[in-house]
Amino acid sequence: MRLSAAINSFKSSNLISWKTTGKLQQTLAGCIELSGKTLHSGKVSKVKIWPGFAGEGRYFEFHSNLIPASIDFVRESLLCTTLCKDGYKIRTVEHLLSALEAKGIDNCRIQIQSLDSEDTEVEVPFFDGSANAWVEAIEQVGRKEALDRCGNNVEKLAPHLSEPFYVSRNDSFMAAFPASKVHISCGIDFPKVPAIGCQWFSSAALDDSYEKHIACSRTFCIYEEVEHMCSMGLIKGGSLDNAIVCSATKGWLNPPLRFPDEPCRHKVLDLIGDLSLFARSGSQGFPMARVISFK
Repeated sequence: MRLSAAINSFKSSNLISWKTTGKLQQTLAGCIELSGKTLHSGKVSKVKIWPGFAGEGRYFEFHSNLIPASIDFVRESLLCTTLCKDGYKIRTVEHLLSALEAKGIDNCRIQIQSLDSEDTEVEVPFFDGSANAWVEAIEQVGRKEALDRCGNNVEKLAPHLSEPFYVSRNDSFMAAFPASKVHISCGIDFPKVPAIGCQWFSSAALDDSYEKHIACSRTFCIYEEVEHMCSMGLIKGGSLDNAIVCSATKGWLNPPLRFPDEPCRHKVLDLIGDLSLFARSGSQGFPMARVISFK
């Protein structure tokens, strides 16, 4: 079961209830503007993130089309998370959404454009393959209480589990258990790539540990798989500057790593971005649960 199917299953279940976090919804205190090369198309795109109204959540604007950052608009895609509405696609959204969710930016308008005005799909800039650029930009402009269009603040809710939830496909699985706080344990296993091997990483994820221990972890890939990915029209913008590359026989080709378990930490970064798509109306997307993910 792919992650989008898992989240849809979770979303449609009666296993969750929405409860207050004791906080008010937040937004950016100013505008963020960043541009850069994208991973798969290799094109340059530009992103402007504007403060948003409370209750309206996070959404993209592309060619005047509004696409909510919601599981309702996810489409299956290779090696990235893609949102699609009315024929327009936003690809590789997971790093940006991970940073917004972890830094508590509940409402914002994400205006994105490609240098080619005829494009009907666009990617979020990839930078160094981590979420660092987004976290630093959010820190620079700051955060403020979001108000709705009538000038009122809005309570921030979060999804809570009533009982354990589990999905699997072959030997990959994700489980979630009721908890009073967010906690993630993530495992990966690359038995044919000894330099990576089996790794586990655990974190409270949505507290200060995100910025220090998760946001700076970079995308990784296996050198022996690069040619195949290129033949599929992927990673045209990939390089040793925006990913850490590991060979099954030679080990890491562009050390040093930022952490010994950087690949596993990056999977946590991606998971936060994907589960943020469960958010609605400015709520927290990531469930208040102990989440365990493997492969």
